[in-house]
Amino acid sequence: MPTLPWTARNTPPTRAEAIVFASRFETRTLWGALKFLLRTPTVWRQVSRAPGGYGATLKAAPLKRTFWTLSAWESADALKTFAASTPHGPVADGLRTQMLSFAHRTWRTTTDELPVDWKDAMRRFE
Repeated sequence: MPTLPWTARNTPPTRAEAIVFASRFETRTLWGALKFLLRTPTVWRQVSRAPGGYGATLKAAPLKRTFWTLSAWESADALKTFAASTPHGPVADGLRTQMLSFAHRTWRTTTDELPVDWKDAMRRFE
């Protein structure tokens, strides 16, 4: 699966603060990776419509059972609301037993720096 391009629902205001959320997770098995991939379109549609979302992208290495997400939000509350809402919340809960590892990073940037660069995000996991 190629990297999904940065998808933005809203044009963010200029020079405003944005919250960036990056995640990296690995599934226990290839079956778990397939389950993740099958649920991706539903959550991806939600991300593209999420209130307060400034954009998102996904990078997948399914044969290595590893996935990365990168998104930007107008506030921490907008991110929390998205994470808990349907379908993301129930999908994430349903995949929890498939996960071998999960890590995330959150930082602040300005909307003028969007979209976030994958190289910058990956460095934060090193």
